[in-house]
Amino acid sequence: MKKTFNFWAFLKRYTVITFGVAIVALAVSIFYTPNKIVSGGVSGISTVLFHTLGIMPGISFFAINAVLLLLAWKFLGWRFVADTLYGAILLSVLVQVFSYLPPLTSDPLLATVFGALLYGVGIGLTLINGASTGGTDILARLVQCIFPHVKVGSLLLVVDAVVIGVSLVLFRNFDLTMYGIIALCISSFSINWLIRKLNVSKLAFVVTDKGTEIARYLVSHSPRGVTIVEATGGYTMQDKQVLVCALKESEAELFQKRILDLDATAFIIFSESSQIVGNGFRVYK
Repeated sequence: MKKTFNFWAFLKRYTVITFGVAIVALAVSIFYTPNKIVSGGVSGISTVLFHTLGIMPGISFFAINAVLLLLAWKFLGWRFVADTLYGAILLSVLVQVFSYLPPLTSDPLLATVFGALLYGVGIGLTLINGASTGGTDILARLVQCIFPHVKVGSLLLVVDAVVIGVSLVLFRNFDLTMYGIIALCISSFSINWLIRKLNVSKLAFVVTDKGTEIARYLVSHSPRGVTIVEATGGYTMQDKQVLVCALKESEAELFQKRILDLDATAFIIFSESSQIVGNGFRVYK
């Protein structure tokens, strides 16, 4: 069956991608670059080039991504390039635009912490919407073509380590190098936390005498399905029905209210699920 184009879903996706890329650009322009914080990746390379050769960050972002996208087109195909192109071009433009803003702080520790948090959240928002800001993501995929057994995460770690090592050689400042390592750890944690948070859902178990009635009501008044399991109470030895329903975390309160309105004696158990795969639930990676 051919899927119909959903304009509002398309608009929402690219709005979030744009917002995520803008956050990344802010982190690079007002925290990382002015304070010589090199946490790896293209942002680190652009910071090194700016402070050693005077090349504007937006220009170096664009040049590096252009070369990598051309290589990706040849070795990885046009689909990969199409998914990366928007984020890569937008990031180059916004980094250049935001580079004219004054830095928010000259304290390298504050720049490291807040820059890394913004950077991680921005990259996370971009990734969960199926886009990429290019840079070392492309390089890792290209290297994986030669060494397919090596994981992308490991390749990215190696690339980031090399960039941080180069910054140490050129800046000759161990403090800045350590700040870069801290920034890399914080941004990586932020990305993983955001993706994990979006995957968290609730699994509800409802023990009730009105299972059929409640199930029909929930199916007609909510986007979630319900599974009815026949059961026997261990204490009363009476027949019961257990409703099993997967929910988004934000839906749990309303779900509970609806159940208790229909059966005030219902027994409800909420269990946290780290990931649910199926209709109505998207797995963020």
